[in-house]
Amino acid sequence: MMPWEHAIVGYIAYSLFTHIVYRSGPTGAETVVVLFASVLPDIIDKPLAWEYGVFSSGYALGHSIFFAVPLSTAVFLLTLAVGRPRFGWSFGIGYLLHLPADVIPIYVREGRMPIDRILWPMSSLDGRSNVGFTEAFAASNDQYLQSLTEINQSPYMQAVVLLMIGGFLLWVYDGMPIVREGYLTLRQAIVWSTRRIRKYWRGDST
Repeated sequence: MMPWEHAIVGYIAYSLFTHIVYRSGPTGAETVVVLFASVLPDIIDKPLAWEYGVFSSGYALGHSIFFAVPLSTAVFLLTLAVGRPRFGWSFGIGYLLHLPADVIPIYVREGRMPIDRILWPMSSLDGRSNVGFTEAFAASNDQYLQSLTEINQSPYMQAVVLLMIGGFLLWVYDGMPIVREGYLTLRQAIVWSTRRIRKYWRGDST
């Protein structure tokens, strides 16, 4: 999956979770956490493999179930200790769903289960890039966009389009978190600035 597909999957899952468990949608801060966590495995592995050659492929430490589960558990316990468990849930859901999301689509498309992608260091893949992280990502993105804009899309790309539409509609239903908080913050700043300007013109320095 591409990073934004992981982000969409993570957001949809966490939004459904909050509606079921908390009877409310995600906040802006929780949305930031789940989006970040959903792409964190790629942030860890891809540059270290493709740019610096630390790992033999882009599926290593960050994608390993032996790292993901302890990390998500530790983050949840920390957020629970400070009274903010929803942040722990958002991180864990976003991060842990990344792993099967890199395995299941390949099984659906090709009929094979590349479970070795999430078993590092017990299983290590060979997939270094000879052109560096930026160039490799750009090439992958170009290929992806070409597949996305084809008239006769594959069933997988059709599913991706439906996933994007569904995620966008759910985000709108949730009140557009992040944008909503940004708007409220900007509105408060404008109101505060307006009041200060009015006081200044009235000669009231208090």
